[in-house]
Parts: sequence; C-alpha cells; structure tokens
Amino acid sequence: MFVLGAGGVGAWMYQDLDDNIGSADLDNKLGGNRPVNLSPGSKNILVVGSDSRDGANAGYGKGLTTMQSDTLMVVHIPANRKWATVVSFPRDSWVEIPECDRGDGATSTSQHSKINAAFAVGGSNGEVADAAACSIRTIEANTGLRIDHFMSVDFQGFKGMVNALDGIEVCPEQAIHDEKAHLDLEAGCQTVRDEKALGYVRARYSVGDGSDLGRIGRQQEFMKALAEKAQSKLTSPNALYGFLESATKSLTTDADLAGIKPLYGLASELKGIPNDRLTFLTVPNYPREADVATDRANVVWQYPQAADLFTSLAKDREVDKKKLTADAKNPVYASSVRIQVLNGTGVTGRAAAVAERLREDGLTVVGTGNAPETTRTTTVTYPEELREQAEVLASRLPGAEATQDASAAAGVVTLVVGTDLDLDAIR
Repeated sequence: MFVLGAGGVGAWMYQDLDDNIGSADLDNKLGGNRPVNLSPGSKNILVVGSDSRDGANAGYGKGLTTMQSDTLMVVHIPANRKWATVVSFPRDSWVEIPECDRGDGATSTSQHSKINAAFAVGGSNGEVADAAACSIRTIEANTGLRIDHFMSVDFQGFKGMVNALDGIEVCPEQAIHDEKAHLDLEAGCQTVRDEKALGYVRARYSVGDGSDLGRIGRQQEFMKALAEKAQSKLTSPNALYGFLESATKSLTTDADLAGIKPLYGLASELKGIPNDRLTFLTVPNYPREADVATDRANVVWQYPQAADLFTSLAKDREVDKKKLTADAKNPVYASSVRIQVLNGTGVTGRAAAVAERLREDGLTVVGTGNAPETTRTTTVTYPEELREQAEVLASRLPGAEATQDASAAAGVVTLVVGTDLDLDAIR
C-alpha cells in the first residue's frame, strides 16, 4: 500500500523518492529449474519484513549475526485484477531449503530448516539480493509457485508508514506486556503508532499460546487496516510524501520494481480491488511435534490443503477462505500415512531414494521393492479405508492422483514410482 496515490507526487519530489529505493539484482541467482507461470498476466510478489538489526534497527535486539526475515508472505495479483490474496508463511515452517548461492563464490547445501532461515543462508554476505534469491528459491521449491517480484521492508520503514497515517486502530482483548517486542499495551480499542505499532505486530511470546501463528493473525489484521486507511487518508500532499518517504527509504525490490514509476503502476492495478476481495490467508499447518515428538519448535504444512492452496494460486483461482479453514480443521498427520514404495523406473535404488525423501518429510515408509513392470506414470493406490492418507501423499507428488484399488495391499498406501517423478519436486 506504500505506493497508493504516488501519482500525486510532484516532480520535485519524484527523483528524491526514486533514489531512496534499493534495487536487488536477482539475475543469474535463481537458477534455471524454476516453476512455469501457469497463468500469464497474474503476479506473485514475495514480501519480506526484514529483521535486520543494522543502523537504526540496532535497538531491537543484539546477537543476530546474519540477515533475518521476520515476516514472509506472497501477494497474488490475478490477471483480471478483480481480487487479491495474501498468503502468510509461518516463520517456523519446517521446509527444505535448496542449494543457494551465498554471494561469496560458495554454495550452501540443501537442508531442512525453518523457512525464514533461507534469508539468512543466502544473505550470509550481507547482500539483500542473495538473501532474496534464496528465499525465492525456497518458496518456489516448496510451493510450485513462480515468484515474479520481491520486496523487503525493515522496521524503520514500517513505523514511518504507520506514523504518516496518524496510527492504526487495534483492539486487543487482553493487555499485552512483551519485553522482547518493547510493548506495553492495555486491553481495548486504541490507536497505535511508532514503537507500539511495531511492537504490536512483533509481539509473540507474551500473547496467546506464544506461537508465530497468533502473531501472523495480528499482522494480517493490522495490514488490512493499514491498507484501508491508506486508501482513504493519502489525499494530502504532506501525508502522501511522509508515507512514501518512509516506505522508500526502507524498501528494497527486484530491479524491475525499483522505482516510483513501476511501483505506482502496480498500485494503479490494485486500487480498484474491493476490500472484501482482498483475502489474507495462512498456509494450513500443524505442530511438527505430531510427526517428530522431539520437535516442539516448528510447524509443518498440512496436506492436501496446502497443495490445494498453492495449486489454486498457480492456476489463478480465487481461494475460498471459509472452505480452506473448514477443510483444515482435522489434519491427517504425515506420520500416520504408511507407505510402501515400489520402483517402476528400472533404475536401481530409485525406491530407496524416494523413501528417504518421504521420511525426511515425516511420512512413514514401511517397505520398498520393485514394481511388476516399468512405467512412466507415478501412481498412488489405496484400499477404501485409507483415502485421506492417500490424498495426503498424492498432494505431495505434483501430477499424481490417488486411486482406490480393491486389490491394493491392506493397511498401506502404495506408491509406484514412475520415470516422470522428479525427486526435487516432492513437497
């Protein structure tokens, strides 16, 4: 929303604001094996709230030796520009971070970790472009979505935007006292700005169950209120300039968005979207402890609901938030899916390799073997009582469908690995 109304900026302000915006050159950093854009005309923009403690941000904590991402979301803008969906990714999401260029000539190894670690892995040399590239590679690898643009905003910019709008009203049901977030807030509706606004969206450990999910809910409510107020308030030149100055000073984008003109063009595309068609979602998830008893710190994405969400956006279909929420109420844990993996490729060791990958993702592989014949198509079959478990597995294998088979082995879901299965594409 920082570019709403940018068309009213006078020529004397234009160059000043334009020069504020940082540019991250992502060319040659994303690799060639990227998802295909299935809906030309639509856009996916990765937005990162930077947790950097450099410069004016140093007062928000010490001890961070790498670049950090505090907030991670994808804004999907459809080809018809009649709606938009913002998807938040819990920073504690346990995902695979692919190999990334560290920017110093070295390449990181593929690893499982929290999703926000990707920004730190790529940004180990302090360059936003490398941090952004690794985050993009991670999002693309785990969702199948093609990311078209990137934006990063730091703490100071966020506060400045809120202040330029004379604050945002929030209505906490209980008082919040969070030392780490520098926040002391009483219960009830009130307008927050400056440190209180930042603390409100950052508070975690002293509110609710202390998880990142509660914080995401507050962030989404706050951002929706900010967007609505920006649309109504940014009519005076002074308010507009203050808002844009704060935004642009703390903003880094990919090269194609690095300027007032392209940002204003993006804002022009968005300003006609009704408030009730701007939807904020969180990737369906559950505590990883359900799959790995020793892990009480992370969450894993819930399938098939997460895959349905990603597929809808990839195909430019508006997501029904109520249906997604209802479908996610009773998760089928990955650890409850018992699988036998059969090699239908004719390539020695393929079943073992797929089994290892599935175990890394928390699924239970009870055996491996060879299929009766070589096949190109990967298949998932199941006995009647294991339909939900089979759908969980199939949703992690792009292009695969689960089929009930009366002759399927009892008590397990059978995966026949065909030559079409890309090991790196398994979610």
